[in-house]
Amino acid sequence: MCVAKRVFLMCEFCGAVSRRGFCGGVLAVALARPGRLLEPGLHVRSTGAGRSVAVTLDACPGHFDPRVAAALVARGIPAVIFVTATWMQWNPQGLAYFLARPDIFDLQNHGARHLPAVLGSTPVYGLAPAGTLEAIRAEVLDGAAAVQKVTGKRPVWYRGAAGLYSPEAIPVIEALGFRVAGYSLNSDQGASLPAAIVARRLEAARDGDVIEGHINQPHRDSGAGIAAGLAGLQAAGARFVGLETAYG
Repeated sequence: MCVAKRVFLMCEFCGAVSRRGFCGGVLAVALARPGRLLEPGLHVRSTGAGRSVAVTLDACPGHFDPRVAAALVARGIPAVIFVTATWMQWNPQGLAYFLARPDIFDLQNHGARHLPAVLGSTPVYGLAPAGTLEAIRAEVLDGAAAVQKVTGKRPVWYRGAAGLYSPEAIPVIEALGFRVAGYSLNSDQGASLPAAIVARRLEAARDGDVIEGHINQPHRDSGAGIAAGLAGLQAAGARFVGLETAYG
């Protein structure tokens, strides 16, 4: 269903490493104990009338970023919010904000405890992986149940923590009835980039891009960049769509 955008190598010492990120001893260590991780890509179909883009934002364990949420509401920009059960427990006011505007916010499944859908024990960007297929199933199903409890609807999309997956995990997730939500434009690199860079990335979005960013880090500069970048995209005539026509 989804096509892997990149292939990562896992090693006990260095975690996930892009092929383009190898150098010197890191390459030797990674090749010593390889394991493949997939980063699925996702696009939306072009309408042929300017740029069509989909905004997807992750609510990982953390807080609620009102800068991003308020910008979406003020500009009438729809967004798919991938929420973890943990985030919902920690942020009842933020959750209420989302639920009050179903015309803007489509809540989908980011897992129960924000565990990457990765086999083994090697951390992924500092996150402990689910580790087994059974644990991956629990992460997905428990996350879905939490979303359904607050929205009344079973989510149809799942995005795993870190956006990386063991190859064996993807068919398991799909067999549970969920589509794996990849992306084509990573706007903020895990909410780590300065606002100006995030804004430029967003403003450069191409027709059909599925944008990924974060809405759980109100004290980081990147959130201001998402708000500014979306404003710039809208001013340039971009059309914001959901994931109904998404393809891998």
